[in-house]
Amino acid sequence: MLYLWERPEVFQFLSVLLLCSGILGLIYRRTLLGMLISVELIMNGAGLNLVVANRFFQTAGVDGQVFTLFVMGVAASEVAIALGIVLLLFKRTKKIEAEGLKELKG
Repeated sequence: MLYLWERPEVFQFLSVLLLCSGILGLIYRRTLLGMLISVELIMNGAGLNLVVANRFFQTAGVDGQVFTLFVMGVAASEVAIALGIVLLLFKRTKKIEAEGLKELKG
C-alpha cells in the first residue's frame, strides 16, 4: 500500500491547483499586486510540477530540481522588477488598479 506522499498524482493535482488558481487570479484581479501574486502562483505550480516529474519519473538525474531552481531565480528577479515598476507607478499616479493605467504618457 502506498502512502499519500508516495503517489505522484497527489503532487500533480496540487501543482495543477496552484496553476489554475494563479490563472484565475490573473484573470479576475484588478490590482497590479494581485496580478503579481497570481503570476507567482503560476510559477510555483510549474516548479512543483518539475520537481514531481524529476522525483517520480526520472529518478537518476536532478534535471527537474535544476530547472526548478532556474524557475525560482526567474521568479525572484521578476518580482523585484515588477515591484519596482508598481511602486513607481503608484508614486506617479496614486493608483494600483490595472484599469487606470491604460492611458500612460510617453
